[in-house]
Amino acid sequence: MLKPASIRSTEFARRRKQLMRMAGDDAILVLPAAPERLRSKDTTYPYRQDSDFWYLGGFPEPEAVLVLVPGRKHGEALLFCRERDAEREAWDGPRAGPAGAVDDYGMDDAFPISDLDEILPGLLEGRSRVYYHFGRDTDFDLKLIAWVNRVRAQVRQGAQPPHEFLELGHLLHELRLFKSAAELKLMRKAADIGARAQRAAMRATRAGGYEYEIEAALQFEYRRHDAVPAYEPIVGAGANACVLHYRANRSQIADGDLVLCDAGAEYANYASDITRTWPVNGRYSKEQRALCQVVLDAQAAALAEARPGRAWIAGHEAAVRVLAEGLLSLGLLKGSLKKVLASNDYKRFYMHKTGHWLGLDVHDVGEYKLAGDYRELEAGMVFTVEPGLYIPPGMKGVAAKWQGIGIRIEDDVAITRDGHEVLTDGVPRAIDEVEALLAER
Repeated sequence: MLKPASIRSTEFARRRKQLMRMAGDDAILVLPAAPERLRSKDTTYPYRQDSDFWYLGGFPEPEAVLVLVPGRKHGEALLFCRERDAEREAWDGPRAGPAGAVDDYGMDDAFPISDLDEILPGLLEGRSRVYYHFGRDTDFDLKLIAWVNRVRAQVRQGAQPPHEFLELGHLLHELRLFKSAAELKLMRKAADIGARAQRAAMRATRAGGYEYEIEAALQFEYRRHDAVPAYEPIVGAGANACVLHYRANRSQIADGDLVLCDAGAEYANYASDITRTWPVNGRYSKEQRALCQVVLDAQAAALAEARPGRAWIAGHEAAVRVLAEGLLSLGLLKGSLKKVLASNDYKRFYMHKTGHWLGLDVHDVGEYKLAGDYRELEAGMVFTVEPGLYIPPGMKGVAAKWQGIGIRIEDDVAITRDGHEVLTDGVPRAIDEVEALLAER
């Protein structure tokens, strides 16, 4: 069964305990596992556990519900899951069963999922608050409401139904924002695999080839290191690099193109997210080199802000300033830096933020603002730093020599007690280093 050795059942138990302390003794927390999802007819997509569910239990199976009942004398962490079934396990693989949920996953108690309808109303009774992700699963939403209504129907007999429903993510996602030592170890592994894949993709690039051949090189590295793609890879050659979420990956690659490759590995459910942009023929043109250097300088400026006590937005603001200065120096923007920043003219070429939280999800959970202000960075936070410039064909007022160039450089960064750690340093980003790797083909 999928149980990453770096995270022990005791850490999952600590997370559950911490969440229950935050929720309070009169609360109950309910988390269903991710459902299996149909791909076509009777085939399903590869199963991926819900990130919140995984974070609190490390349990990899569908058809399960985690219920946390703070202060319950007979056990606070309860798991409802599939029973052992020799016939089904012969087809689909082994199941933990309720006994395995306790023995192997550290639950206080466990029951067959078929008993959920009978047992959960009794667990809801006497609890004043329910923490749950309303709106994620309509069918389960209706079931939970029905269970609460069954308790309400017994009010005349002295039953005490919950009277408050709260968003579970408000508490849980603040916990997930700060990575433990064990989580960082897994994220370093995901970053290392992602970096290997990017280097393999560079070596697989050739004029006359196709974007999907580069994607194949990525996928091979992921699987040979027990990882999967963290998201659909973006392999955009030439003008395709100017499409931020390009995913077709089918076009032929021409000599003189740049390839923008945005791809990451997921290892033990933790994601990496890396982007590099390299020349197909191994050498950046004059214009490509100039724009790439501006992006690299912008990333360096953002990384200089990646330390405890600095606002999360400070890295973006630093990157924007450098990008705008570069665009002005190359003649792609006109006027003063102050005017360009105030008018947002730079957004023609750079229209996204410079990063996002990273963890169990590629765009990981966690608030960017607290009380209306951008929050300060703290040790244990992990995020991407990804400035870029995009000049699609036909952009008005831009010389033809610049058109069709899209560049993004993205790395994964963990905040430490006294600065930061770039998790994805295993793949070159500097112009000369990229060209040197490409020369090895």
